[in-house]
Amino acid sequence: MAEVQHASVAVLLSLLGLTAACTDATSVPGPVGTPIETRAPNAAHQRPAFVGQTRAPGVNTKVAYQLTVLTKGLNRPWAVEPLPDGTLLVTEKVGAMRIVSASGTVGPPLAGLPPVEVRGQGGLLDVALSPTFATDRLIYWTFTEARGKGLNGTSLARGVLSTDRLRIEQAKVIFQSQPGFDGGLHFGSRLAFGPDGMLYMTLGERSDAEMRPHAQRPDSHLGKLLRLKPDGTAPADNPLVGTPGAKPEIWSLGHRNVESAAFDAQGRLWTAEMGPRGGDELNLIGRGKNFGWPLVSFGEEYSGQPIEGALTDRPGFAPPAYYWDPVIAPSGAQFYTGKAFPAWQGSLFLGSLKEGWLVRLEIKGDRVVGEEHLLGDRQQRLRDVRQGPDGALYMVTDQAKGELWKITPK
Repeated sequence: MAEVQHASVAVLLSLLGLTAACTDATSVPGPVGTPIETRAPNAAHQRPAFVGQTRAPGVNTKVAYQLTVLTKGLNRPWAVEPLPDGTLLVTEKVGAMRIVSASGTVGPPLAGLPPVEVRGQGGLLDVALSPTFATDRLIYWTFTEARGKGLNGTSLARGVLSTDRLRIEQAKVIFQSQPGFDGGLHFGSRLAFGPDGMLYMTLGERSDAEMRPHAQRPDSHLGKLLRLKPDGTAPADNPLVGTPGAKPEIWSLGHRNVESAAFDAQGRLWTAEMGPRGGDELNLIGRGKNFGWPLVSFGEEYSGQPIEGALTDRPGFAPPAYYWDPVIAPSGAQFYTGKAFPAWQGSLFLGSLKEGWLVRLEIKGDRVVGEEHLLGDRQQRLRDVRQGPDGALYMVTDQAKGELWKITPK
């Protein structure tokens, strides 16, 4: 089986025109300072590929902020999307989408959504506003969709938020990931509109051992980052368009389970990926890049055994810009561009499900040079973080009585 995997990867790399140059990682010197992470790593025998690839120095901007709990009345919230008027669109994994007022009043579930299968990690997932929401009121969302005979998969829908904000009109499923699978793990998925006007969508490889090779298969959407037109179809300049048997929506591949995606001020897309034990990754995405899973990975199986056939580095595969060992379970990401916190300008914020931190990363070029952990005293799983039009940060916590938080200057 391993020989077949390696052969298919070689063919795919040839199709994408990738070479060992993908692993070049020398543009910025390694950071200097005391690492913020002091716990023993899970995979103690593994070594980073370059200085600063893990355990960045701890930093503290000493920003004075206050946290306001807007509501505790959400059921397993998965995503928060600020609306232009200061209200907030929130998804609940259990299948509801709601409007929450700026003061925290939770509205009723929006009517008109297609059926959602709630199973394991699946349910109603991410939501994103159209770049032209002010004029078309379009929203996009991902969800787990039943495919019949026990199969399911991540689907993308769009619709128009009604003027009374009580329902979604003209709701339509515009993309269905393939193949379907009978399982409840690793659905992804985050949505992010790029400066090119295209919609980027992340997908997991569905976790089970027999599904892992799909992350390397060009004929499968699983374990991929997709680039779509706003109507859900593939742009003509995607890297595998015209390749026989390949899915034209693929933009990058070799991913495990990506639930974080954000564009920086330079228009570059970064994702944070839930890896195995000791192998969470931050990746700088590029057209056609292969990030290696399951052939390339830091960390180890949850059992403590090595990942069969995997190395931490292989020629022709893109290395992570950064990785966490022990893991943080990253979910939800936002580059800060607001004026409320000048000291945080350019920082990448990530929610941590495992540790309950709001993680702030300082990035220089394509390297993490500092890491800060905030809100750990709250001891709640942070599922998503987004910046509002007021420059505040908004977060939702993953629990049955989920909370919506707002961070403002103190």
